[in-house]
Amino acid sequence: MAAPVIAQKAPYMIDVEAGKTYYWCRCGLSKKQPLCDGSHKATDLVPLPYAATASQRVAMCGCKQSKNKPLCDGSHKAL
Repeated sequence: MAAPVIAQKAPYMIDVEAGKTYYWCRCGLSKKQPLCDGSHKATDLVPLPYAATASQRVAMCGCKQSKNKPLCDGSHKAL
């Protein structure tokens, strides 16, 4: 499996809506970070679905190294 590209060394703060599913970019190539735009098709990585259970602001991982994907766990601080 190819290693993802680090899109940024900080989380992306996005507003999610309860009941909606979002597709987090796992490859790091999307121009619509942190969400997928189909750029992964050139890799063996696929987006990760995130089902929002509440309408809220969440911190999605930008470095692609989180152990709690797609949410940020602070892994970017060690890069």
